[in-house]
Amino acid sequence: MSQVDAYPSPSTTRDYLAAVVAGVVIFDGATGTWLQQAGLGPEDFGGPELEGCNEVLNLTRPDLIAAMHRAYFEAGADVTETNTFGAFAVPLGEYGLEERAYEIAAAGAALARAAADEHGGRFVAGSLGPGTKLPSLGQIRYRDLRDAYEVEAAGLLDGGVDLVIVETQFDLLAAKAAINGARRAMRAAGREVPIQAQVTIELTGRMLPGTEIGAALTVLESLGADVIGLNCATGPAEMYEPIRYLAANSRVPVACIPNAGLPHVAGGEMVYDLGAAEMAGHLATFVEEFGVRVVGGCCGTTPEYVAEIAARCRPLRPAARRAEPAAAATSIYSPVPFTQDASFLIIGERTNANGSKAFRKALLEGDLDRCVAIAQDQVAESAHLVDLCVDYVGRDGAADMDVLAARFATEVAAPVVLDSTEPPVMQAGLERFGGRCVLNSANLEDGDGPGSRAARVFELAREHGAAVICLLIDEEGQARDADWKLRVAKRLYHLATEEHGLAPGDLMFDALTFPLTTGGEDLRRDAMET
Repeated sequence: MSQVDAYPSPSTTRDYLAAVVAGVVIFDGATGTWLQQAGLGPEDFGGPELEGCNEVLNLTRPDLIAAMHRAYFEAGADVTETNTFGAFAVPLGEYGLEERAYEIAAAGAALARAAADEHGGRFVAGSLGPGTKLPSLGQIRYRDLRDAYEVEAAGLLDGGVDLVIVETQFDLLAAKAAINGARRAMRAAGREVPIQAQVTIELTGRMLPGTEIGAALTVLESLGADVIGLNCATGPAEMYEPIRYLAANSRVPVACIPNAGLPHVAGGEMVYDLGAAEMAGHLATFVEEFGVRVVGGCCGTTPEYVAEIAARCRPLRPAARRAEPAAAATSIYSPVPFTQDASFLIIGERTNANGSKAFRKALLEGDLDRCVAIAQDQVAESAHLVDLCVDYVGRDGAADMDVLAARFATEVAAPVVLDSTEPPVMQAGLERFGGRCVLNSANLEDGDGPGSRAARVFELAREHGAAVICLLIDEEGQARDADWKLRVAKRLYHLATEEHGLAPGDLMFDALTFPLTTGGEDLRRDAMET
């Protein structure tokens, strides 16, 4: 059997993930590059005030957008992306079009859907781009960005997309907002589609805020992305190391959609330094050596590039991958595995208003710089994670957490344990961190039913991709003997994994014990039982 015969054409099924498993899936090329070659003027956009808003062309020049999708399909693409990269309130607001986000997204999806159906029912990927504001830097609130993405995703779903592609993301908190906005739209529509999440790695080898590829993978996997990859910023030559990392560590299929090399100006125009054959050669290497299953072109690529990529890559057999990922938390900079080779996992506890007099004093005095400095000192002293607890009688914990988490998110290099007895306080922190946090904690003090504290904590963990520390406490109190502790642990495990969809690796169990020095005769065996 030849390599070509070994895999069915992805267009024989409308199940995108099945197509990815079956062989190599080919995405289309650049929307912007194609439109720039169309010689557009202000009238095409609906007036000079809208010129440059490519997304509005879904309404003003649907013929042009439909022709673009057809051109990429005819070149050999299995998937076309909707012309909706910026079809949500943040970028559309720059043109006064924020109220038309749903309409523009739905129109873009419908145009792509019609072209896909004309070509044998190929795939439509609903594009959610990064926008122009970084939530990690406080330029927009997480929930405002999430809600804007939800409106766009609703239009994409109603327009008939087969998957959502969260692409060109340079801020992990924005990626989380896009994924959760899309999921909210899916729940409202009663229809689930896969999510492909792609980040952008700069020439520095990191994302724009300094994020390593390992941190990005940890976050995107914890959020349940179905395919994870890279696109934009560079050509394929600069993507070898991050693609190698994804191939070695990602539990899900890997995508690579680079630019046509690096840009430069020639004759007053922006051009890219990589031809179609060279581009296809790099991507073929990614397929054969690293097991990449989704390839295509970003900035600078045209139908010519897609034709070459399809011819070179579709017949190939992707290399087998044996990923061995480790459970981890991460800041927006770097991941930290929970299992340490040369140490136990150290959680710095001095940024806890209940356990540190110095931190509590700084918090009460509003000295945020001192609060951050205490956290940074713990990292310098080898803490792997930093505990952040602002719970203090008479204080607004959610407000305190919001302010401090915003600072910790970018100024503390270690991942953070959000420590609170109140789920709203945890939520305030989670909406500030683009990295993967740990929640401390969940227990069964008020049971395990709907609305219980444990259920609420696990719901937050699932939505935000967090890990959870589980305390062995139930309705009768702290579990004292081994059998009791095990019963509570099993209940927490079932609640987390079976009812709330967390993975076993998302959970840590604190068996709890009273120290012998507590003095009570009935406590003498606690350590042995633990």
